[in-house]
Amino acid sequence: MLRLACTHAPSSASYINSSRILSHAVFRRVNSHSLVINRGRNIAQIPFHDSSPVLVRFRTSRNRAAGVVYFSMASGGEGPGTSSPSPYKYSNRLSKEKSPYLLQHAHNPVDWFPWGQEAFEKAKSEDKPIFLSVGYSTCHWCHVMERESFEDEEIGKILSEHFVCIKVDREERPDVDKVYMTFVQATSGGGGWPMSVWLTPDLRPFIGGTYFPPRDSGRRPGLKTILSRILEQWQGNREALESSGERALEALRKGTTIAANEGQTPPSGPDVANRCFQQLAHSYDEDYGGFREAPKFPSPVNLMFLMSFWAENRTTSEGVEALEMALHTLRMMALGGVHDHVAQGFHRYSTDSSWHVPHFEKMLYDQAQLAVAYITAYQVSKEQFFADVARDVLLYVSRDLSDKSGGFYSAEDADSLPTPESSEKKEGAFCVWTAAEIRQLLSEIVEGATGGATKADIFMHHYGVKEQGNVEPEQDPHGELLGQNVLIVRYSEELTAAQFGLDVEMVNEILASSRSKLAEVRRARPPPHLDSKMLASWNGLMLSGFACAGAVLGDKALLKRAEEAARFLQKHLWDEGDRRILHSCYRGQEMEVEQIDSPIAGFLDDYAYVVAGLLDLFEATQAVEWLKWAEELQQKQDQLFWDDQGSGYFCSDPSDPTVLLRLKQDQDGAEPSANSVSARNLLRLSHLTGKQEWMERCQKLLAAFSDRLVRVPIALPEMVRGLMALHYSLKQIVICGQPEAEDTANLIACVHTLFLPHKVLLVTDSDTDGFLYQRLPVLSSLCPLEGKATAFVCQNFTCALPVTCPEELRRLLLE
Repeated sequence: MLRLACTHAPSSASYINSSRILSHAVFRRVNSHSLVINRGRNIAQIPFHDSSPVLVRFRTSRNRAAGVVYFSMASGGEGPGTSSPSPYKYSNRLSKEKSPYLLQHAHNPVDWFPWGQEAFEKAKSEDKPIFLSVGYSTCHWCHVMERESFEDEEIGKILSEHFVCIKVDREERPDVDKVYMTFVQATSGGGGWPMSVWLTPDLRPFIGGTYFPPRDSGRRPGLKTILSRILEQWQGNREALESSGERALEALRKGTTIAANEGQTPPSGPDVANRCFQQLAHSYDEDYGGFREAPKFPSPVNLMFLMSFWAENRTTSEGVEALEMALHTLRMMALGGVHDHVAQGFHRYSTDSSWHVPHFEKMLYDQAQLAVAYITAYQVSKEQFFADVARDVLLYVSRDLSDKSGGFYSAEDADSLPTPESSEKKEGAFCVWTAAEIRQLLSEIVEGATGGATKADIFMHHYGVKEQGNVEPEQDPHGELLGQNVLIVRYSEELTAAQFGLDVEMVNEILASSRSKLAEVRRARPPPHLDSKMLASWNGLMLSGFACAGAVLGDKALLKRAEEAARFLQKHLWDEGDRRILHSCYRGQEMEVEQIDSPIAGFLDDYAYVVAGLLDLFEATQAVEWLKWAEELQQKQDQLFWDDQGSGYFCSDPSDPTVLLRLKQDQDGAEPSANSVSARNLLRLSHLTGKQEWMERCQKLLAAFSDRLVRVPIALPEMVRGLMALHYSLKQIVICGQPEAEDTANLIACVHTLFLPHKVLLVTDSDTDGFLYQRLPVLSSLCPLEGKATAFVCQNFTCALPVTCPEELRRLLLE
């Protein structure tokens, strides 16, 4: 029989503890790079690459290959037998989809279906197992598995003949991805993409994994062998197969339940925050910043927590240490190769501990959160360096990830063709440089430089460029970066200036002009694939990035871009009839925004992130329309996703019968948990609208996650911020004055220059019939003093004496 297995106990950041679910492990992890896998009586050690190919395997009752019946390709109504001309040998149903990831697989020799009733009904009517393949368009190992397996005609025939094959874009259907990734993580101890899961016709998983090679290699089973073994078991041992899958699902239902007990209250904010700080400090890299060993991820949620922790503990040694951890990490990331020094923005993660060699993919959600983190670092440190990096990120997004409609695209791929003549893509090809290229491009001799140095000499010294390339072999296991250089700042401008006998200003000019020259050359290279899908959730995150940076810097252009993003969400991702958010829309062939025939309804992430973005935009612009819409969206979110029995929000509509697990995400990972974001949203809205029920809902939400918050707060640093905000209570900063007046603007600017993680800002103009006065009648009692713009700072229903001077307001806010 097939037996589910786990590799190792997951880290604290995993969805669940697999040891609570499965007790019979067939494999074990032997080090950070391989698994030992029992295959019958044989044992094979299997390497896995970065975060993806952690595999679930199985033992079979007999160790022989099953026979395979071959057939001609089924293509969903379009194929080689049709009369219409096509440049492709194969076409399947995915050719009618809008998702860039699904379209990448539209011409595989596999009879792919999108997730939906047509596939489910076929599986039931033909009584076939489902092969579910989940990935995303900029996923490196997804590309590898497609090239090796899904473009292989023999494997395509096996899949199409014996399975109903469903392809899912994880970014388009995060609800489906979360359910089956939870299963894979629970049964393997790890996960990643591409995700490969086999399901019964009623969608119950019975085995799963991530990347599979096409064929056996030594003792390592390939996808073809695995498919044969699964067919053997499906035909000869199906009852046990289905039974083991059902047992795993039932265990998952119990193991993933998150609920508050009757009368339970949230845990102590300061205690949980201190524990979260200690856990982060324990994993902190003092040399290069960041947390844990390579691969290193930016983890903006950790950095925002640390700066919030400092804001409440400024005078303690722990507070000072927390701030240093955050600022040092942000500084080292910005100097490292994970930051694109030529074309701006940040890559997905670093493959080494020094932030040097990245995985070159660029994700919108990283840019959004890092823009906020860097502008926050500027607020607390007043170092222009951090403001410059925030602007750098927003420049990249405005130039390369922006649609003319105002929306933001999802990602850029890591892989691209090295030259227009190349036939094979390589990771990082768009971004890396040989020393010879740089010497040729920057050959001009710099007047006054020591030893007749050229611009290339200065640039190569500063950015660590070596003649033989600066990427170590262990960072490049596939040899794609041989002889190439990933730019990383090795010296300060002052040291570089001293090295070449120049002043710092001239060195900065040389470096800037050199970067511009390289950027010009890069634009002529074959670009990486752009995932032009536009998601409500990630657009909400990016809305926050532009709104927060625009407010802090007083930059009207950034605020205008934020408003354009909000109007895009209203126009293209808001169903006016049903009063609900839609999850995604797409860029059409004519560059217009398109929607699919059956639009995907918004998930919890969409509501939570957009509400947060709208609240940030309201506080930045004081345009009441954004607060009104945030209030409506929060009410809809409560209606759709709130758990009336256990409190907290489900990730997706709990009434959807095709989503087998009702999950509440309990991890702030690459993106913050929507429950974490919602905790702060509810608090902010309760103070901005006077609705006490949202304060009470926030308390219930935090109580539901009490166990996780108390035991492993490092898994939920963003939620810990919400818990801190609840404990310390938000300050209501009310500025009474004419919106366009200089004295009003000066008070507003004073508020925005400070990092105040637990505050809301309101600007009133004495229009007592307006929305704010209706929601907060107490505003009628607050008036300008002697005709001057006046600030009131209130907390716990008590207001301090009003002030009219920005310096006095600053002192009051920092007390």
